Amino acid sequence: MKVSDFDFDLPPELIAQAPAEPRDSARLLHIGETLSDLGVKDLPSLLSPGDIMVFNNTKVIPSRLVGRRGEAGVEVTLHKQETESTWWAFARPAKKLRPGDTLVFAEDFSCLVEGKRDGGEVLLAFEDGQENPLGALMAGLEKYGYMPLPPYIKREKGGSVEDRADYQTMYAKRDGAVAAPTAGLHFTDALMTALEARGIEKAFVTLHVGAGTFLPVKVDDTDDHVMHAEWGELDQETADKINRARAMGGKVVPVGSTSLRLLESAADDSGLLHPFTGETDIFITPGYKFKITDKMVTNFHLPKSTLFMLIAALAGTERVKSAYSHAIAARYRFFSYGDASLIEGVK
Repeated sequence: MKVSDFDFDLPPELIAQAPAEPRDSARLLHIGETLSDLGVKDLPSLLSPGDIMVFNNTKVIPSRLVGRRGEAGVEVTLHKQETESTWWAFARPAKKLRPGDTLVFAEDFSCLVEGKRDGGEVLLAFEDGQENPLGALMAGLEKYGYMPLPPYIKREKGGSVEDRADYQTMYAKRDGAVAAPTAGLHFTDALMTALEARGIEKAFVTLHVGAGTFLPVKVDDTDDHVMHAEWGELDQETADKINRARAMGGKVVPVGSTSLRLLESAADDSGLLHPFTGETDIFITPGYKFKITDKMVTNFHLPKSTLFMLIAALAGTERVKSAYSHAIAARYRFFSYGDASLIEGVK
């Protein structure tokens, strides 16, 4: 398919720069046989007792660092862990960095450039002789790092203090993501309580969202796109819980594309879910036959993105394009800090 088939005109002022306050006050577009303008707080009434929502409990690490190489300034954003003590990172400026260079972020926090590849990527080694180099790295990031906000959210160089909390789901648990599973940003204690009272089950999986989620599709045909890989885990207990809910007639409702991609990677062709640990680079485009997903909660995505292709596969390209035209006309807020949608899968 042509990537241009997934293009649409998005007014830049609709890209949200801050979340709704409170989180569950965001708007929600229900995309079913018809379109309904609702709110995130309406989610419990749109689902049925016995349905199961699947959340991604990855936790965003403050992986953007500002420091120096000698007298020159440098900025890096860690995006993929290679070993316990090494990470691939996007660097600016990258051209002048060489293997062997030392990058200093603070008196007690530095790293060594170990490797380099195209696209502004460098391999950084943080090991400092301690028994737990990963723990030392995470402590350094917590102390000196900034949240790795996507490029369309504009901030001053030092970032915003509020983003430390805003760009994290309430149920974030497992360190490792460098981008938030943003559909989950809408959930609050009150909304979770309302879902439970409605009889909606919940399950948690982990997919560490990588910076590749923001990379533009640079090819003309979807067949030529190489999807980024992300590490995920779904254990036996969670698989059994979701399988039981499905066997009892409940609908499986992933919250966000990351949860959906992991579920579809872990399910067999009969729709039975199995434990999964490892990387997935599943790329879902129209024509894909969903194994386990019935509907999903997700934010509004950018033109020609792999995320927009995924929802087009779930709901049908023309139906999604029509829904997005409506959303733009109704001034819904787009992407990470934007509004939400509940998308019913094509029967």
